Amino acid sequence: MECISVFDMLKIGVGPSSSHTLGPWRAAERWIKELKTSKKFDKVQKITVDLYGSLSLTGKGHATDYAVLLGLSGADPELIPIESIENTIVSIKNSKTILFNNEKPLPFNPDTDIIFNKKFLPYHANGITFTAFVNGKKIRSTLYSIGGGFVVKEERKNSKKNKQIFLNTFPYPIRLATELLTYCKDLNLPISAVVLENEKSIKPLEKIDYEFHRIWNTMLECMYIGCHTDGNLPGGLNVRRRAFDIHKTLIGTTPYKTPQEWLVAIRKTEVKFRQILKWVSCFALSVNEVNASLGRVVTAPTNGSAGVIPAVLMYYMVIENHNADFEHIKKFLLVAGEIGSIFKKGATISAAMGGCQAEIGVSSAMAAGALTELLGGTPDQVLIAAEIAMEHHLGLTCDPIGGLVQVPCIERNSMGAIKAIHAAELALDTDPKNVKVPLDKVVNTMWETAKDMNTKYKETSTGGLAVNVALSDC
Repeated sequence: MECISVFDMLKIGVGPSSSHTLGPWRAAERWIKELKTSKKFDKVQKITVDLYGSLSLTGKGHATDYAVLLGLSGADPELIPIESIENTIVSIKNSKTILFNNEKPLPFNPDTDIIFNKKFLPYHANGITFTAFVNGKKIRSTLYSIGGGFVVKEERKNSKKNKQIFLNTFPYPIRLATELLTYCKDLNLPISAVVLENEKSIKPLEKIDYEFHRIWNTMLECMYIGCHTDGNLPGGLNVRRRAFDIHKTLIGTTPYKTPQEWLVAIRKTEVKFRQILKWVSCFALSVNEVNASLGRVVTAPTNGSAGVIPAVLMYYMVIENHNADFEHIKKFLLVAGEIGSIFKKGATISAAMGGCQAEIGVSSAMAAGALTELLGGTPDQVLIAAEIAMEHHLGLTCDPIGGLVQVPCIERNSMGAIKAIHAAELALDTDPKNVKVPLDKVVNTMWETAKDMNTKYKETSTGGLAVNVALSDC
């Protein structure tokens, strides 16, 4: 059984897309490692990149070409100063030279050496082929960005035919929700505790806590930046940032200087129902406005759905529990990550494979389940909440206007966050004995729906809003 860590589901990276930006970036890094391992890196004289399928059709709007250039340059998406990205890209374009892995200058013209191929490769909708020219010979490597920043090669598919088994290092391997529930009952532990035991089998607790601190601080900073940045988003749609205006109205004159003080200040604001709705929407919008402007976010489980989990977690901390601390954050992220991994193993988290149900739907399910545990729900109720959230996202298409992760993507995060909170409340009032649709059934249904969905609604910008609303209309 393949083991997926919570930290595989929650990655720090640069927007606007985990499958179209972070994935190709990581693919470039992986290719460089292949060349180094085979002792061919120093012999490379020229490189080219071919993008296929969804990576090609929406690559410009998703900054796939930027991601490839940055990955080939040796930049780290977790650490690169965001303000330096544009200068790096401009330098490569003007000089028509790339400093390969920040070591070896090579001729490279982004206009001709990154080729956008509309055809789809058979293995996955997001294919990318790197070609190195070595002593007159072409050395090719094809990788696939399968959503959430995950990158694989086709050997993974062939390995199943060869009956190879994925190395399992978890003491409590989980593929199905029913298996997770069995562990909880046998061990008399909540979901977060079972997942923590698995994580502790691959890294020490101090490292786990360190990584969760990094993830939460990135989420909080992202919300803070989004709520304090005015203007329009880049890309040509001229979408106005809304989090700034909503936040300005909600926060009033309450003083603060840092993201941590900001969190405390929000707790002092009015909390009527309408204000709560606006705060949750504000948090979600802020994250995805940062994401749309090539800012740093946490894939949760993707960049396009990165606003749902921070918004719901922030809701818990500033509305539901003013005494919430790091332990609450850790439990929330442990539960969310495990629910996400169940969807990844049983279906997909790639919009190019399953439409937006695979992104916003999964993120809403993750947030709903995590919130339910923090609100005192049983493991059964946690899974019920996740099921409810996904059930009401089934069939959601991915049809971004102009190939940009803006319309309808940004608003969908606020809707997914609100649905997650609603699903949690419904689950808390549900007796598990009366449930008709278990989580595993909805995971299977999501995957069947994904396979039946027309390709034009799977992140290709060839159907839906993407063709009915033109750039000229905006």
